[in-house]
Amino acid sequence: MKETRNDFTRRHFLTAISGMGGIILLKSFHSFAIDDTNLRISTIVNKTIAIDTHNHIDVPLKKEELPGSEVDLKVEMKKSGLSAICMTFVVDYQKLTYEGEAYERFMNGLDAMDKMLETNQINRVYNLSDLKKAHKLGTPTVIQSVEGGHFLEGKIERLVIAYQRGLRQLGLLHDNDASVPLGDIYTNPPKYNGLSDFGKEVVKECNRLGILIDLTHCSDAAINDALKLSSKPMVVSHTSLNTQLGQNPNMAKMMMPRLITKEQAKIIAELGGLVGVWKHLTDTPAAYAQNIKAMVDVVGVDHVCLGTDTKLTPAYRSLNANQNRQNNNNNQSKRYGERTNEIWESQHSGYFYTVVEELLKLSLKEQEIVKIGGGNFCKVFDKVTTGH
Repeated sequence: MKETRNDFTRRHFLTAISGMGGIILLKSFHSFAIDDTNLRISTIVNKTIAIDTHNHIDVPLKKEELPGSEVDLKVEMKKSGLSAICMTFVVDYQKLTYEGEAYERFMNGLDAMDKMLETNQINRVYNLSDLKKAHKLGTPTVIQSVEGGHFLEGKIERLVIAYQRGLRQLGLLHDNDASVPLGDIYTNPPKYNGLSDFGKEVVKECNRLGILIDLTHCSDAAINDALKLSSKPMVVSHTSLNTQLGQNPNMAKMMMPRLITKEQAKIIAELGGLVGVWKHLTDTPAAYAQNIKAMVDVVGVDHVCLGTDTKLTPAYRSLNANQNRQNNNNNQSKRYGERTNEIWESQHSGYFYTVVEELLKLSLKEQEIVKIGGGNFCKVFDKVTTGH
C-alpha cells in the first residue's frame, strides 16, 4: 500500500497518537498508510506478541566459515510485524559422516547465531516475562530453536548444555535419522512404532529442563507416544490440514506426508497443544488465511499458531576458502516463497501485516487474531518455561 491516502487527516493521526502512544504508531507507520482499515491492522499488529514458531535463520555450520555473512535480521523483523521468531536451524541437510559431526555443527551454528544477534542488538528470550518486556519496548527478539535432535548423538546430558546456550524449543525429528534415532519420521517407513527409547528419554528431559517440544516431522505414532509421556503441552509448529491441498497437484502429492489429519490435530489440541500453519501449498495471502481458518474450524481458535517454515534472512551458501564472505548474499535471484516478507508475489507488506489483513477479510475478530498471531504460543511457552 502507498504511504499517502486522501482520507488520512490530522485528526485521525492525533487521535491515534493519544490513544495508542506515539511510539507504537510510529512502529507501524512505515509499513501502512493510516486510513481506517490500515489503522485497524496496525493496531492489531502492535498489540499482538506476534511469533513465527518456525523460522529458519541460515548460518554456517563449519568452523572455518564462522561467523558468516552479516544480515539485517532486526530490519527484516521490524518489516514483518513479528515480535519474535523461534529461530531455528538444522544440522542434517548435508549428510553426517562421522561421530561428533552433528554436535560440532550444532555448536558452530549457535556460535554464528550468537554473533548475528550481537550485531543486530537482539537478545534471546527464555520465558514469557522476557517476551512481554521486549514487546513493550518494541524490540524484536528470538526464541532459540533447533530442528532435529541429531546433535545429541545419544548423549542426554547434551540437552543441559544446549539449554545453557539458550535452547528453548527442540524439534525432536527432522528429515534424516540421527545416529541414535529418536523415533519415526513421518516421511520414512516406520522402524520404532513411534518414539525410540532414547526419544522418550529426551521428552522427559525437555520437560524437566523447560524446553518446548516441537513434534513436526514425527509420525502419528511418535506424536501419540510423546503426548502420553509429556507433562507439558507441545506444538506441531509447521504443517497444514491434509484437506488444504492448494492448486498444484504435484506439489500436493509431495507434501501430503507432511500434512496433518483433522483427527490428529484434534488429539493434539485436546491435550493442550498447538498446531502451526505454514505457507506451503498457498499461492496467495488469501489462500494462506483460508488454511489458518480451516485449522481454527477443526481445533478451535485457542490451539492454532503461525509457523511459516520460511527465512527472514537470505539463505546461506557454503563458501570456499577464497570467496569473499561479504558477497555471499549478492546476485541471488528472487524466489517467492522462501523469504518471510516475500512469500507471495502479491504480498504488498510485511508478513504479519499481511496475515492480519487477510484474516480480517475472513471476519475473524481482533481477539482471535491476537491469539493466533502469538497469544496461544505465549500461553504454551509460559507453561513449559515457568520455574526454569
